Amino acid sequence: MTARLVRVRPEHYVDSVLLMTATRTMLGRPGVEWATAVIGTPANLETLAGEGFEGGDLQGAGANDLVFAVRAGSEAEAESALEAGGAALSERASGGRREERRPTSLGGAAAALPGVNVALVSVPGEYAAMEAHRALSAGLHVLLFSDNVPLLAEVELKTRALNLGLLMMGPGAGTALLGGVGLGFTNAVRRGPVGVIAAAGTGGQEAMTLLDRWGTGVSQVIGVGGRDLSEIVGGCMTRLAVRVLVDDPATEVLLIVSKPPSPAVARSLVEELGAKPAVIALLGLEGDVPEGPGVRVERTLEGAVIATIDALGLPPPDLTAGLESGVAGAMAQLPSERTAVRGLFSGGTLCYESMVVLSARLGPVYSNTPLREGWGLPAPPGAHVCLDMGEEEYTRGRPHPMIDPEARSEEIVRQGTDPATAVVLIDVVLGYGSHPDPTSMLAPACSKVTASPDGPAVVAYVLGTEGDPQGLEGQRKRLAEAGCTLAPTAARAALASAAIASRRPDLVRERP
Repeated sequence: MTARLVRVRPEHYVDSVLLMTATRTMLGRPGVEWATAVIGTPANLETLAGEGFEGGDLQGAGANDLVFAVRAGSEAEAESALEAGGAALSERASGGRREERRPTSLGGAAAALPGVNVALVSVPGEYAAMEAHRALSAGLHVLLFSDNVPLLAEVELKTRALNLGLLMMGPGAGTALLGGVGLGFTNAVRRGPVGVIAAAGTGGQEAMTLLDRWGTGVSQVIGVGGRDLSEIVGGCMTRLAVRVLVDDPATEVLLIVSKPPSPAVARSLVEELGAKPAVIALLGLEGDVPEGPGVRVERTLEGAVIATIDALGLPPPDLTAGLESGVAGAMAQLPSERTAVRGLFSGGTLCYESMVVLSARLGPVYSNTPLREGWGLPAPPGAHVCLDMGEEEYTRGRPHPMIDPEARSEEIVRQGTDPATAVVLIDVVLGYGSHPDPTSMLAPACSKVTASPDGPAVVAYVLGTEGDPQGLEGQRKRLAEAGCTLAPTAARAALASAAIASRRPDLVRERP
């Protein structure tokens, strides 16, 4: 008999990373079918109601309350999971030490930390702008991790920050590395001469990790939020970040990364660059943006990082060694009816870049975050599909896939059983904040797909460095042992997938 239990902690707010830790712990307990730890916002309570949790202890729960919910095979199993989730959250929040009295407001935290100059805001979107304004009023730069912040609120925040001479990184800024200190999801990379400005979270991580692997490092990584180069926001925080890095003596080259920007904003930004050598990656941009003196424009993250190391006088990496033969081997036993690429991503920018690369060679790629009108879901039978599984429809009531790979593991197996699938394409994002051993869950799922003699290939890309807590080479080795074809960049993984699906191994030698 299924048991549903709820526990509410009134007036107890924690950030999303801690919530995901508690959720993952509860999901790992014996007998648990479904579990979550959330703040009691109306949207989250609606999700709980959809899972059969309503009334009872949830009556009166609100946006300042912490809610644990578990569905398990028995009441004892549900109770045990609730206890484990609460203990994991308390231990993580206190760093394994006895919990000390903590500030309950931003002002209190600033007063307790003399010399502090950055605030990281991670609260539900409807409250995020207010907290960010409070941080600006306290004279702090802001990393606004929260998403679902209205566009006009973003414009207001960034306009005010500009007037105060402060950085407003975000909303939805998941990555930053300031003065060697990582904020949000970030990676262990060496210090170096490249200043990265990222209007794309995993795009910033891809840039910093490739720079590290290819012989250099970063001075700063400034996340500005994915909408910064939109027409309404106008690139205002990107422009401020450019001025900051131009004035930074440790920065020799600028690397700017963005999902599809407003063409007019992109052109005006390029015209303003040039005080230091600069490379700008404009993923999926329609039309041309003329390059200026000392300014390179690229269409992929891989191309942008190669252009950056070229500006530093470093040799280009070999990106095709062994890949073409690996692709040829992967397609050798592939039945003719298997022609579709199915991408399952934890990184939204990596999903977008892959769709740009795939669609240029295979035609329409359908997605929950489509490149073109008419390419949304549901997809036609046998179509190419790329899913950003970090989007809200996949994370409501469960952790982000960078933190908990379980949902993607299930989808890898499901897509592998589709007789139209030629390639299952996945990314694995390492670093601080990500799952401590993601391939422990993903590799067994990949093995199930590759074990079938007439099944699809699995192409995998691991974003990270050897210095990351998970260890790059160990993660890659486990995927290789599971029968995956490994690629050196996310763009090259998309090229390899297109090559297998079209039976053209030569595609791996192309520029993405």
